[in-house]
Amino acid sequence: MARSREIKRQVLDLLATDGWEAGLGGLAELGQQAVAPLFSALCNPAPLVRWRAVTGFGIVIAALAEKTPEKARVVMRRFIWSLNDESGGIGWGAPEAMAEIMTASPLIASEYHNHLLAYIHEDHCRPDCYLEHAPLRRGAVWGVGRLAQVRPDLAAKAEPDLLCALEDCDTVIRGLAAWACGLLGLTAALPKLKAMSQDQSVLELYRDRELQEVTLAILAAEAVCRITGHVPAQN
Repeated sequence: MARSREIKRQVLDLLATDGWEAGLGGLAELGQQAVAPLFSALCNPAPLVRWRAVTGFGIVIAALAEKTPEKARVVMRRFIWSLNDESGGIGWGAPEAMAEIMTASPLIASEYHNHLLAYIHEDHCRPDCYLEHAPLRRGAVWGVGRLAQVRPDLAAKAEPDLLCALEDCDTVIRGLAAWACGLLGLTAALPKLKAMSQDQSVLELYRDRELQEVTLAILAAEAVCRITGHVPAQN
């Protein structure tokens, strides 16, 4: 018990430190012992710690998948269960962590990407998958975008749902959908993205291991640029 408390403290201290990326190798070496502290960190009050825990999950579970795939699958099933109504929990950070693991592990990506895509797919025949709670759905849309960065072939199947998400009533979801559409080069998104080009609503986006404040207008412009290949003129 004392050992597990010490590891939890070490992991949380690492995630809260400016030089945290240098310690990710040591986190991977902890293997299974890092899993519980990372789950705890997903509920940390500090947003950066939560997001760094997402990155940590990618490093740790990908390494675990190479050595003992079944242990990695157990973690993925735990995430899936946490997003099930019957679990009694909420599953904060689960879609994001699942996606990050998929970017780092080809095996896990091949086996679980459809679960992630289902979280933003409103299917009346399978209402148990779609995440109605907007804060959770934000995580799933971010996850699809993150998957698109590394494995666009797997994320591309979410095109119809991303196009719908561009008109979501939730500002963050619209912005994250714009980011994902740009990464996937979805030409069908251009009309909606251009309509978003004047929207100065602000959201936080975790990318390149940094938490950034961006506007919907910026994300829409970036996406249009990616899709068309045209760099906007500078004033």
